[in-house]
Amino acid sequence: QVQLVESGGGSVQAGGSLRLSCATSESIFGINSMGWFRQAPGQQRELVAVTPSDGSAVYADSVKGRFTISRHNARNTVYLQMNSLKREDTAVYYCLADRFGTRSWGKGTLVTVSS
Repeated sequence: QVQLVESGGGSVQAGGSLRLSCATSESIFGINSMGWFRQAPGQQRELVAVTPSDGSAVYADSVKGRFTISRHNARNTVYLQMNSLKREDTAVYYCLADRFGTRSWGKGTLVTVSS
């Protein structure tokens, strides 16, 4: 399995920005899709954004226009730029790597948005 390490979480006021990073243990060229999910207290884990190997991106409706997922192939890192944060974005954010149907998860990074 791919080892994933998330970073960049923290506390921010509503309207602020954060950038999450997900560093992988191997080249992301060999990974079909990389994505970010989140899980708020008492809620199920939900998709935030995913980027297939072609560099395209799919976003949850709740984050469209505010979040951007990107890959830095040379650094084997995937980013999630989060702007205009809202209280409802508060959650633990998890990185996912999907390699031919085999999924690997990071341990998560906490994002807390206060009003």
